[in-house]
Amino acid sequence: MEYMQHKVNSMGSAGFAVSEGYASMGERRLSLAQLWSRGARLATALAERDVTTDSPVAILMRNDLAFLEAMIACSILGAYAVPLNWHLSGDEVAYILNDSDAKVLLAHSDLYRRVEDRLSPIQALLVETPSEIRQAYALDSQVCALGAGDASYDSIVHACEERGLSGMPVSRGSIIYTSGTTGRPKGVRRATLSDDKARAFRELSQRWFDLGPGIRSVMAGPAYHSAPNTYTRAVLHSGGSIALMPRFDARALLSLIERDRVTHLHLVPTMFIRLLALPPDVRARYDISSLKFVVHGAAPCPHEVKRAMIDWWGPIIHEYYAATETGMVSRSSSEEWLVRPGTLGKAWPGREIRIYDDNGARCGPGEVGEVYVSLHGVPDFSYLHAADRRREIERDGLVSNGDVGYLDEDGYLFLVDRKKDMVISGGVNLYPAEVECALAEHEKVLDCAVIGVPDPEFGEKLLAYVQVAHDHGLTADSLMIYLRTKLAGLKVPRAYKFVSELPRDDSGKLMKRKLRDPYWSDMGRTI
Repeated sequence: MEYMQHKVNSMGSAGFAVSEGYASMGERRLSLAQLWSRGARLATALAERDVTTDSPVAILMRNDLAFLEAMIACSILGAYAVPLNWHLSGDEVAYILNDSDAKVLLAHSDLYRRVEDRLSPIQALLVETPSEIRQAYALDSQVCALGAGDASYDSIVHACEERGLSGMPVSRGSIIYTSGTTGRPKGVRRATLSDDKARAFRELSQRWFDLGPGIRSVMAGPAYHSAPNTYTRAVLHSGGSIALMPRFDARALLSLIERDRVTHLHLVPTMFIRLLALPPDVRARYDISSLKFVVHGAAPCPHEVKRAMIDWWGPIIHEYYAATETGMVSRSSSEEWLVRPGTLGKAWPGREIRIYDDNGARCGPGEVGEVYVSLHGVPDFSYLHAADRRREIERDGLVSNGDVGYLDEDGYLFLVDRKKDMVISGGVNLYPAEVECALAEHEKVLDCAVIGVPDPEFGEKLLAYVQVAHDHGLTADSLMIYLRTKLAGLKVPRAYKFVSELPRDDSGKLMKRKLRDPYWSDMGRTI
C-alpha cells in the first residue's frame, strides 16, 4: 500500500478520494483516510523501535482493523509485514519470529498470552482483543484484557504523530510463511520493485479481482493467509470498502452482503459448502442482488458445489490458480467453467504455463505432468535462508507449486492433484483429489479427505476420511458401491474412517499432514 498515493488522492488531486471508502469490523468503522492516518502513526511508533526499510514486523492477530493498520505502517516504512497463523503453537511462532528476524511483534492480547512463555525477548505491542472476536470465539475476557505492564498498541498509536512522507520507501508487501506441510514453514519474500513496476503490479492485482473505486467487499478469510491478505491489500489500494468478519459464518456473510450492498467477494470452496448448507428459506431471506464479481481459489471445488453456487448467485463466480510463490496465474469465468467443468482457465496475459513429465520433457495437450509457471509481471521471490529450495522448484526459468495437471488443446489448465499427495499403489499413480471430488458429491458427505497409507503388498493404498452428519447411515460398503458408479475400480478406496470434523485451517486448506503422520512417522517418512 502506498500511503503517499492515498494521501494525495484524499486531497483531490487525482483518482479516488479515500474518504469515500472505509473499513469496518462490527459496529466500528474507519474511513480510509482515518485508517491510513492511524497506520502512519503506527509507522512512527515502529520507527522509534528501530524498524527501518526491509525490517520484518510480525503480526499475530485475527481479522481486525489493527491488522490493516499494521500492513499500512509497514508499507510506509518499507518494512516487511510477517503475518502469523494464530493457530500455531508457541514453539512454531517462536521459530518464525527467529527465522524472519522480526524486530517487533504486534499481537492480540489473548494470542500473545498463549505463546509468550515460548518466545525470546521481543518488543511486543498488544492490542486488546476486541469484543467482536471475544464473542466469535467465546474467549475469556480476562485473557483478552491488557495487563499493567503491557505496551498498549492503542495508547502508543494515539500518542504518536503521523510518519512524514518525504523519501518514503517502496512497499515491500508481506513475507508469507508456507503452511509447513512437508517440514518447517518457509518464508516467501518478494523482490523489491521500482516505483513504476510496483504501480503496475498494484494495477494488475486490481484488474485480476475486478476492483476499483466504490466497490464493497468482505474479508471472509483469515488475514494471515496469502490469498485473503493479497485480496485485502488490493481492495484498499483500489479505494474500495471492506468489512472484516472476525470468523466466517455463512448466515452472517449473507447479512453483510445485504446490509453493505457488497459487490465483490473472495471466498474458498469450504465457504460455498457452508452457504449451501443453509436451509433454502434462510438463503432466500437475504438480498444478494448487489453482488457483481465473486472469486474463489485455495482449494479444489467439487463440481456440484460450483454448479449450485452459479445457479444461486448467477454467472459471476470466477476461479483462479495461484500460490504464495507465484501469485495469480490463471482465472476462469463461470461461462468458461460451465463449458469445461473443472478448468482453472488460461494463463493470464503475459504469464506462461508448461507441463513437464518426470523426465523433464514437455507434455502435450491432455498429458498429465507437473505444472510450471512463469513469473512475468509479478515480483520474483526467494525463500528466507533457503536459496537451495528456490532452485529445486525451477525449470527453464519457470517454477512449480508442486501441482500435477494438464493443458487441453486450447490451453485451458486442469489440475489433477498435488504431487506430494499422489499415491503410487502397485506401480499405478492414483490421485486422491479425483476421489475426493467424487465423494463430495454424495448427499450425506459433509467433507472428505483421501490419503495414501502403507500397504505391505502394494506399497500404498487409499484411505478415505469422511465427515458425516449424525445418524448418517453410511458404511464403507455403501460408499464403495457409490464410488464405483463414478470411478474406475482401482481408484476406489477399500478403507474408510468416519469422523466428526476434518483438520482445515481458516482458509479452508486441508491439513493432510495431520492425517498422514500417524501412519508414516514410525516408518521414518514425512510427507
